[in-house]
Amino acid sequence: MAYLHSNNRTAWAVFLIFLRLGLTSFGGPIAHLGYFREEFVTRRQWLTERSYADLVALCQFLPGPASSQVGMAIGLSRSGYGGALAAWAGFTLPSALFLILFALGLASYGDRLPVGVLHGLKVVAVAVVAQAVWGMARTLCPDAPRISIMAVACCCVLLLPSALAQVGVIAMAGLIGLLLFKPQPGAEHDPLPIMIRRPVGLLWLALFFALLIGLPLLSALLSSQTLAMLDAFYRAGALVFGGGHVVLPLLQAEVVPSGWVTNDTFLAGYAAAQAVPGPLLTFAAFLGASIRAASFGGLGALMCLLAIFAPSFLLVVGVLPFWERLRRHMRIQAALLGINAAVVGVLLAALYDPVWTGSIYTSQDFGLALVALVALMFWKLPPWLVVLGSGIVGGLLSMVFSAAEYT
Repeated sequence: MAYLHSNNRTAWAVFLIFLRLGLTSFGGPIAHLGYFREEFVTRRQWLTERSYADLVALCQFLPGPASSQVGMAIGLSRSGYGGALAAWAGFTLPSALFLILFALGLASYGDRLPVGVLHGLKVVAVAVVAQAVWGMARTLCPDAPRISIMAVACCCVLLLPSALAQVGVIAMAGLIGLLLFKPQPGAEHDPLPIMIRRPVGLLWLALFFALLIGLPLLSALLSSQTLAMLDAFYRAGALVFGGGHVVLPLLQAEVVPSGWVTNDTFLAGYAAAQAVPGPLLTFAAFLGASIRAASFGGLGALMCLLAIFAPSFLLVVGVLPFWERLRRHMRIQAALLGINAAVVGVLLAALYDPVWTGSIYTSQDFGLALVALVALMFWKLPPWLVVLGSGIVGGLLSMVFSAAEYT
């Protein structure tokens, strides 16, 4: 294993490296993985090319945000558990703070903004999700069986719009994948430079499942909004296959019907999350701050942020001791092919409802969404610039049409 021998093995050094990445890593999870490769394989030589590729494969296999999980695992390999937490904190903190401030400002001064600004943010969410659906479909649905799974999953979620239905669709797709697909064995690889004993890994996995089962039971038993929030965000983080965008329908099904946030606020925050660097799941900080804005939004933001990322940490440290055997298990890989196709269908359903139905009301809205999509996919403009521009254009359009009504 090729390492760069230096004195930056402390958790603090890991935090500073990931803080810089958290301030500069625009472009979504695939771009984040590219930044990590450049930093930790090419520049610092903390991992070999093969071991990094194997680590990415593990984190794509697990539910949760792949780039954040890769970051946690790199921190773990460098400085133990403290390094894993430092890597997560550094990479997550910049975007989380921005979204908390945005949520609190929206709650306090949102009624002073031109209506069109917030509507422009909602419209650009259509372009962002459409881009994610297209990119994921090209990679995860390359043949007729997986396109069919995607289509059926989309229809099922539209017919049964609930978080439980989404989980059931993903589980059923995994069973179908077991029956339909026969993946080929992978190539040789370098072992990951992370040493966690199997009994310790089992303890972490036991905690993961204990929280997944126990939080909804406690929430129902005690009728506590705090427990209900922890349960909703923990489940969302535990069941996100395919990247951060897939959390959109899971969270929307939890926080909007319950009345915790309005659909307009939800979509505005989701759009703002595209404009900041770092992981998309920091959207949870925006929602937590919005839910608790009337009392202490910062505490709600921290609680939801920890809840949605906790499953990622528990799964990474729990599964790593068993990965060498699991990665060669063809049945697990076959199930994952079906799950990934269904995930695209779930996201496609979310593109229609709530994103499209909650944003596109007029031909002007459709035009703005189309221009934003072209800007993202073909002009290759950075997402933050497209989001900012859509908000400005939305505000200008609202003022123009308001003036026209009075003339």
